[in-house]
Amino acid sequence: MERVAAAAIIDAQGRLTGWSEGARLLTGHTADEVVGRPAGSLLAETVPPGVLAARTGTVALRHRDGHRVELALTACPVLGPGGEGAGYVVTVTAPGATLADHAFQQASMSMSVFDLRQHYLRVNDAACHVMGVPEEALVGRFYPETVADAEHSRGFLSHLRQVAETGRPLRYESFTGAPAPNREHAWSIEMWPLRDDSGELTAVALAAFDSSEQYWARRRLALLNEAATGIGTTLDVVRTAEELVELLVPQYADFASVDLLDWVLGADEPPMIPEGVVTLRRVAHGSTREGNPGTAVHLGATDVYPPSSPPARALREGAAMLSQAGEPEFVQWLAERNARSPEGRPYRQGVHSMIAVPLRARGTPLGVAVCVRMAHPDDYGPDDAVFAEELASRAAVCIDNARRFARERSTAHALQHSLLPRGLPGQAAVEVAHRYLPCGSLAGIGGDWFDVIPLSGSRVGLVVGDVVGHGIQSSATMGRLRTAVRTLADVDLPPDELLTHLDDLVTHLGSDDSGEEIAELGATCLYAVYDPVSRRLSLAAAGHPAPALVLPGTTPEFVPMTAGPPLGVGGLPFEATELELPEGSVVALYTDGLIEDRDRDVDHATEELRRALGVPTDSLETLSDNVLKAVLPEQPTDDVALLMVRTRALGADRVATWDVPPDPAEVAAFRQAATEQLATWGLDEASFVTELVVSELVTNAIRYGVPPIQLRLIRDRALICEVSDGSSTSPHLRRAHAFDEGGRGLLLVAQLTQRWGSRQTGSGKTIWAEQPLPDA
Repeated sequence: MERVAAAAIIDAQGRLTGWSEGARLLTGHTADEVVGRPAGSLLAETVPPGVLAARTGTVALRHRDGHRVELALTACPVLGPGGEGAGYVVTVTAPGATLADHAFQQASMSMSVFDLRQHYLRVNDAACHVMGVPEEALVGRFYPETVADAEHSRGFLSHLRQVAETGRPLRYESFTGAPAPNREHAWSIEMWPLRDDSGELTAVALAAFDSSEQYWARRRLALLNEAATGIGTTLDVVRTAEELVELLVPQYADFASVDLLDWVLGADEPPMIPEGVVTLRRVAHGSTREGNPGTAVHLGATDVYPPSSPPARALREGAAMLSQAGEPEFVQWLAERNARSPEGRPYRQGVHSMIAVPLRARGTPLGVAVCVRMAHPDDYGPDDAVFAEELASRAAVCIDNARRFARERSTAHALQHSLLPRGLPGQAAVEVAHRYLPCGSLAGIGGDWFDVIPLSGSRVGLVVGDVVGHGIQSSATMGRLRTAVRTLADVDLPPDELLTHLDDLVTHLGSDDSGEEIAELGATCLYAVYDPVSRRLSLAAAGHPAPALVLPGTTPEFVPMTAGPPLGVGGLPFEATELELPEGSVVALYTDGLIEDRDRDVDHATEELRRALGVPTDSLETLSDNVLKAVLPEQPTDDVALLMVRTRALGADRVATWDVPPDPAEVAAFRQAATEQLATWGLDEASFVTELVVSELVTNAIRYGVPPIQLRLIRDRALICEVSDGSSTSPHLRRAHAFDEGGRGLLLVAQLTQRWGSRQTGSGKTIWAEQPLPDA
């Protein structure tokens, strides 16, 4: 096809009445300069008569700058209303296409040339294909008249005008369609000015490269980068699934859902994926349409997927499943989905593509994400499948991390509660109330603990402690320390000595056999012993906050004591503090989580604790609740253990004491005195066993001990018999042989009583034995 280079219109009188831009480019004369002039004024030589009548011919024109231009003309006569000749339309075809012409016309990118008024001058084949019309339909037309997208037209036109006005090239990226992946068409456009030989700006050329693939690759990469920061912001399984849906809709899908296997939300181990139907639980979904009309399953509900369905296949095969409208699998899936739709809400018209991608982490299937397109015009393709699998793998790791955290937290919580005392033992020394609050932070359960340990002689041991760190390791270490404290307390060690032994244990736990540190292991602990007979409280601390003390009728104060180093430091002594308390005193023992927090002032929290303890209440339970409400923030960042005790006293009506002279002849008198005291207490049924116990213990103290010797009977929840002497040598239970003269006394005591033992005192030792009170 010949290409028209220029055109002119000549009337019947030989005057020029029309002049194209191409004519201006060929001759240099503008339309203002030639329209109305005789056509012959442009000739460089006399034209043979009859050239126009012959329809074709070659003529020589004089260029505006004076040089000669020879052109091949084609004349087309124009008729008037009555059929008379009205003139000619004269066109000039390009002489012969050059290599540059071929390069322009056959370029793979869209190329066009516009005049300075934004009318088409030339269009190559690629541009014609994009526009969907031939070149003849575009040349000479104003650009906005050739496009339907008015918004896109305005931007493109403004850039053309900018180049025409400034004469400077321009490069930018343009988009067609709505802002949604695989719907916009991306173009990299470059515009530059065209100048003639004299340097005058004559036209604007442009080249447009279809960069859609590169653009969508960048968009998909941007979505993956967004997923790295937007998914997994919390260690919560459901919230992580919701974040995945929020990322997919509307940028990647019109509807998206996340269904998980039930075990992911529980504590069970992952089961094998069944070959048949698959049951999944809906945890998140989202839609571009108000009211979420695309969902067929309510949040939290389960649904059963047939083996042939895309979600079941994706889960079983471990790869993304694509399905398009018209395919048998798609038709079957859509029909099954609409049949399950709640309240008869099937998908609206326009659903044409879906993709089901498995959520797999560390080789373990967790569930399926389903994406559906309705408003997006393009179907999901192979590139979408690759992207979906990459995005799903990242989301699955976050979901699995949240699952693991929830499981570890649940395990640590269960371990913590199993190791803490569920019910405190009955005893008469103190009234007790306790609280334990696990922290709500992501760090997990800590290693705080408390305990109340019955001791011999109606005494009671009170413990609070805190292990460094959080999680299962801290809970397990807490359990070991709690067991160690109970074991050491059973030996009746004083508080300072008990902490010394506990410090050695923590030091050993922190090192393996090679002596290398295997973990940062440390703890704080406070251990106190209260004696209701003497009303004395002895306590020592290892890096632990001092307890608060509320004496009857006074304001709360904190016990002045020297807190030793935390457990695990080693090599430093612990110092015990001893107080005498009136009956009804309240002692508050707590872990540092009650008053210490990175966002709180310790002094302010301590003062809040003091004020809360000073408010009169009817019970320790109410006082404990008041303390937590007044001191703790809404979201504590550390575990809190609180142990509240109110002291009691055993008066003279429940304790009988005798000084024993070191004379074996006096043993019978003390047996009689003990029998009379039991009669006074109404415990005659216990007289026989008590006489034997008193006889054996007093005799041993006189024979093997050192004065002073003392006998004491205590009526508490059990009947306690104690014999003290000044010797530090402890007795040992052994089995006497047939011909031994001694060695059977302690064996007899052990068989007749509920339990027995010995403890060291400041002046010697005390041998004690307990027997249950008669039912009467």
